[in-house]
Amino acid sequence: MSALRTLVLSSRPLSWVNTAFPFGLTYYLFVGEFDALFVVGSLFFLIPYNVLMYGINDVFDYESDLRNPRKGGVEGALLPPELHRPMLLVSTLLPLPFLVPLVLWGSVASTGVLALALFFVVAYSAKNIRFKEVPFVDSVTSSLHFVMPAVYAMTLVGGELTPLALTLLGSFFFWGMASHAFGAVQDVAADREAGVGSLATVIGAKGTVRFAIGLYVLAGLLLAVTPWPLPLIGLVVILYVGALAPWWSVSDEDSWKANRSWRWFLGLNFVAGAGVVLVLFEWWQVTG
Repeated sequence: MSALRTLVLSSRPLSWVNTAFPFGLTYYLFVGEFDALFVVGSLFFLIPYNVLMYGINDVFDYESDLRNPRKGGVEGALLPPELHRPMLLVSTLLPLPFLVPLVLWGSVASTGVLALALFFVVAYSAKNIRFKEVPFVDSVTSSLHFVMPAVYAMTLVGGELTPLALTLLGSFFFWGMASHAFGAVQDVAADREAGVGSLATVIGAKGTVRFAIGLYVLAGLLLAVTPWPLPLIGLVVILYVGALAPWWSVSDEDSWKANRSWRWFLGLNFVAGAGVVLVLFEWWQVTG
């Protein structure tokens, strides 16, 4: 049971909704009902997708995690070496029962998008690829982990990629990049000790915080040009900027202290999600 608990913690249950939500919301906005495809897709992006994404990460980031005081709880398990092989096995096998119907019910285009999403999940952490150690590519790839479920839902239902859809996806993409960048700030010391590269280890904690704030502002500005009431979503950016602002001039030595705001940040995601749902459904009803 202890091993099972560790494997579950490794998948970051608190963050499961962050990948299932983009798929489920996008799918419903296009289809307007909770059908079998909605259920299978939402469950896939809720659990198996996260087990694969974070499980691989915890296996190949073990040396860095050993030096990271925030590992071992809701922010990720410290996965001991004896669980590395079981985790890789579970993360590979668990998605299969979901992938089979998604491929059979989908199209060539949707299956291609799904394959690309899974590639980014694996490429971010896996040995000999390690996108997470390429500055800026790490933030781009991490953001795609959350944007791709929405893109996949659109492709799955044959939704049109309109200028409005591109604007919303672009805002979400910059939002995701900003979140990843700030997450990397608190790991600067642990990553450097383990010889693990990241955006934050290259440009420093202070530069990364400012980069993240700039991306949040850009995400909000993109929403400002969308039809009413969608610009209201951009107001949530103020909360994120407020959480990051105290660390505007943080030093690399004190970067670990940013974890204080990161814990608030995890809760902000639920507030932001609730706001997005309310505004999008209001817009959906207005546009018919």
